[in-house]
Amino acid sequence: MSREAWIAVAVVVGVVALLTLYGAVRLARKVLATRRQLGPLTTGGKVAFYGSLLYTIFPIDLLPDPVYLDDMAVLGAALLYLTKLLHARGRLPGMPHARVAPDARSAELRDPRRR
Repeated sequence: MSREAWIAVAVVVGVVALLTLYGAVRLARKVLATRRQLGPLTTGGKVAFYGSLLYTIFPIDLLPDPVYLDDMAVLGAALLYLTKLLHARGRLPGMPHARVAPDARSAELRDPRRR
């Protein structure tokens, strides 16, 4: 290969590395923000949160470090799990922190005069 071709390959690899690094940083910030919304965590939540961050930080990876696709997958899985915990606790942005009891809500829906 010519010198220009090697330079083009290096530029493409550099751009891919920067894009995946950007994606990993965004996912890590979302995981941290979701963790702040959750408050105290269960054991599964702690494993997902701390495990994903440790996997991202430590140099031992499934793929070499310039490619952050495996880190993004681990962070994405942790974000998915923590978001499910948020849904279960009813603490999504824009929702009140107090949940309505299911039977009170269903009675309210059945009888329009109770609204």
